[in-house]
Amino acid sequence: MSRVYFVVFLVSIYLILDIYVFIAVRSITEGLNPIWRRAIFALYWFVSIVSLVGVLLYRQIDPKQLGNLRLYITTFFFVLFTGKLFSTVFLMLEDVRRGITWLVDLFPFVEEKHSTSRSDFMQKSALIAGAIPVATMSFGIISGAHDYRVRNRKVYSPNLPKEFDGIRIAQISDIHTGSFFNKVAVEGGVDLLNAQKPDVAFFTGDLVNNKSEEAKDYLDIFKKVSAPLGVYSVMGNHDYGDYTSWASQEEKMKDVQNIHKMHAYMGYDLLLNENRTLKVDGEEIAILGCENWGNGRFAKYGDLKKTVKGSEDQQYKILLSHDPSHWDAQIRPDFGDIDLTLSGHTHGMQFGVEIGNFRWSPVQYRYKQWADLYQEGDQSLYVNRGYGFIGYPGRIGILPEITILELKRS
Repeated sequence: MSRVYFVVFLVSIYLILDIYVFIAVRSITEGLNPIWRRAIFALYWFVSIVSLVGVLLYRQIDPKQLGNLRLYITTFFFVLFTGKLFSTVFLMLEDVRRGITWLVDLFPFVEEKHSTSRSDFMQKSALIAGAIPVATMSFGIISGAHDYRVRNRKVYSPNLPKEFDGIRIAQISDIHTGSFFNKVAVEGGVDLLNAQKPDVAFFTGDLVNNKSEEAKDYLDIFKKVSAPLGVYSVMGNHDYGDYTSWASQEEKMKDVQNIHKMHAYMGYDLLLNENRTLKVDGEEIAILGCENWGNGRFAKYGDLKKTVKGSEDQQYKILLSHDPSHWDAQIRPDFGDIDLTLSGHTHGMQFGVEIGNFRWSPVQYRYKQWADLYQEGDQSLYVNRGYGFIGYPGRIGILPEITILELKRS
């Protein structure tokens, strides 16, 4: 029943926005040829109704057969809804101003009368205000979704063995295969990663959105990720099937096992609260892989004590942990000998501004460390902005990332 109430609420809000914006459309088209005017009205309501019907029928669409159609429907609805919401807010602010003017004009001591009609200029401005986010979000889908950027950083540490000085690490995170719609572009990103010729590669979680079946068509693409010292990976919060319905706990656990097998198929050494030793010319460093552990409401499958067991004597340690909130919550306070932590998870919210060293995204009000390199004492954290996307199938300002870290002895 709660879902029924939500649908009724959503439809009501959508129709209110539709009517409010349509009044402005009708007003500014008064001077047009009647035929053109009727065509504009018909197109406006056709697009709105198709979008609304698509969302209402969303659950009847088979995700296995028509997964992309579901993505297109939700994206189209979300983009239109956002544009109409912006326009409506603009129009409502103007109506509030007109209302105040009308109230003031009621008093007899006010000599000058003001027009309370909504101006043609304001209505056009409102429609432009709604068109801007629609255009921006559309551009973010067409251009930003697969505009992979290689980000190079140097990470210094006095604990790094000299044989590892200059080693190059590639990191990707948050692939989210269930959201992809362009295999050619996705493969191009993998080719770009391999072109960097890293010595070792890491994947820090979220292969899928909900279920292992989402990754099937992309396994052979990500299998191409290669590095002479190996490819290592961990699980992300979306890889445990916690955000979808299952017939039984056994079915859910079987799907998690499928995720594990997929990592093996791709040649990724999946670390489940365990560690490995990386050797170069007789020297060693530890690669630690902790299962997902997120501060707050996110599931806590990780066990750091178990993860580090056996690596205590290693001079330098790299930890793969999907959620960057883990760094301040457990890693720094309790495991000060972990030199470098690699995380993802935030996606940079897929929206923000990055100009030079200036970075801003709404996600920073949720995560203290949300993108790029952070250092506290001799400990470092790198937060990858993500390779894929979820929800909104695009990126605005915060582009998909391939990280190349060069380890340097200080």
